[in-house]
Amino acid sequence: MSAHGEAQPMISRRSGGLQGRAEVPGDKSISHRALILGALSVGETRVRGLLEGQDVLDSAKAMAAFGAQLERKSDGVWSVQGVGVGGFAEPDRIIDCGNSGTGVRLIMGAMATTAISATFTGDASLNKRPMGRISEPLALFGARAYGRRGGRLPMTIVGAADPVPVRYAVPMPSAQVKSAVLLAGLNAPGETVVIEKEATRDHTERMLTGFGAAISTEQTAEGRVITLRGQPELLAQDIEVPRDPSSAAFPVAAALVVEGSDVLVPNIGLNPTRAGLFQTLREMGADLVFENAREEGGEPVADLRARFSALRGIEVPPERAASMIDEFPILSVVAAFAEGTTVMRGVKELRVKESDRIDAMARGLEACGVRVEEDEDTLIVHGMGADGVPGGGTCATHLDHRIAMSFLCLGMASRAPVTIDDAGAIATSFPVFVPLMRGLGAQLEEVAP
Repeated sequence: MSAHGEAQPMISRRSGGLQGRAEVPGDKSISHRALILGALSVGETRVRGLLEGQDVLDSAKAMAAFGAQLERKSDGVWSVQGVGVGGFAEPDRIIDCGNSGTGVRLIMGAMATTAISATFTGDASLNKRPMGRISEPLALFGARAYGRRGGRLPMTIVGAADPVPVRYAVPMPSAQVKSAVLLAGLNAPGETVVIEKEATRDHTERMLTGFGAAISTEQTAEGRVITLRGQPELLAQDIEVPRDPSSAAFPVAAALVVEGSDVLVPNIGLNPTRAGLFQTLREMGADLVFENAREEGGEPVADLRARFSALRGIEVPPERAASMIDEFPILSVVAAFAEGTTVMRGVKELRVKESDRIDAMARGLEACGVRVEEDEDTLIVHGMGADGVPGGGTCATHLDHRIAMSFLCLGMASRAPVTIDDAGAIATSFPVFVPLMRGLGAQLEEVAP
């Protein structure tokens, strides 16, 4: 069953060379944060290039429920009239965040230090994901959480009436946890300090700076120490959202494994905390060229050209995992078409994403004739070469957009077609994926459920 209705099976057949420009959507991480920080600011924030996938639209509805005024203009620019830090109103309905772990966790943080209550829920996938990793640090501010067993949604957060600043060491590499604590710290007096042993994507820190918050980062023996001074007046901004590197990963990967391909993906965000996949692909022998490097909205951006390549298996350094955690599913597909073995360690965080992504990719690859090994923290793919993947399997997507898109890319270069049981979740992050890939030459077909 799809996240938003009846299951939508799809089949992917072997393609000729993929050619053309892949105009991928705006960055999902930045889109969520633009709406939330716009809602916490004074004045009108204007956001151009917002990802209009279901995940981000659910965050937009949530911000409206907390009292911000949002409007999509005729030119596609989103206007957000903010209520200021501490200005959230208590919502009169349950906040449904759909499939979005980023949305629900950041919004919980943003409201946890205001004296209001809100109840959060999501789809079947989101309601299985652990929220204790958020509710525990929020309790340090004085917030209370009431959820299902195991700290799962639906969950009610009762915001702290008299919040206190906290010093919190994030126990796992998670930009969502870090960001939730920083957003909670906005409405707490004094300084809130977050310490992360492994650097994760830093969009929240960059955007808080842009909105006028006093925030600093220092590398110490403890790790990366982020200090935020609470109760600032955030000032509305004009934001240009770069294209999402996690979405770009799919046309890039497909171009690398489909013989005869040459694809240009323009305007891709290349934040160094997000660029681990492209570094890894180059180490595998990928023909990737960055053109027209520049900076937009405080983020590095470039056009990325990807061509069919003879790839080799490598061992991905575990310390790189945080910078490419969402890209391991599609990397495992690329690894299937490489010569030799690709070893991915330090990836246990994949087990608590929209699905258990290690298990989902292992079972789907095996169904398509690829030998895989796994343990709690490791995924190993034994590559079969550029023309060696049999395909022919039906792969379960588990309401996970990245699993669905990864196996559709697998089918573009495998010998026999690959079927996925449900393409519906793709709309959460990449609503134009199917027409975009068809425009490059991919053969993707809906099938009757």
